[in-house]
Amino acid sequence: QLQASGGGLVQAGGSPRLSCAASGRTFSSCNMGWFRQCPGKEREFVATISWGGQRTYYADSVKGRFTVSRDNAKNTVYLQMNSLKPEDTAVYYCAADRYGSSWPEMNVRAYEYWGQGTLVTVSS
Repeated sequence: QLQASGGGLVQAGGSPRLSCAASGRTFSSCNMGWFRQCPGKEREFVATISWGGQRTYYADSVKGRFTVSRDNAKNTVYLQMNSLKPEDTAVYYCAADRYGSSWPEMNVRAYEYWGQGTLVTVSS
């Protein structure tokens, strides 16, 4: 099970950090991803990190502003969000790619395990 947290109401330019804690099983051998979804839109890729943390990849829309990291000892993945914009408003989800068959994996359907999502609202 994955539990995302850290969302809330943030002013534009803010820098919240989202956390995704795993319980019930370890995801230390899985590539992990962050996705986001706005009302009425499809879920879109944000960032991914390899199982050991050595590789990361970002959507163009967040590159240079967001940083994904992980602490396998804590079974937790993070998304540091900087310079937030109103268009970053969305529900953010973390997910685990159990098989890691391709890199970077940006396809929603490739991720087997999902957290419940945490809402980030950016006010202008």
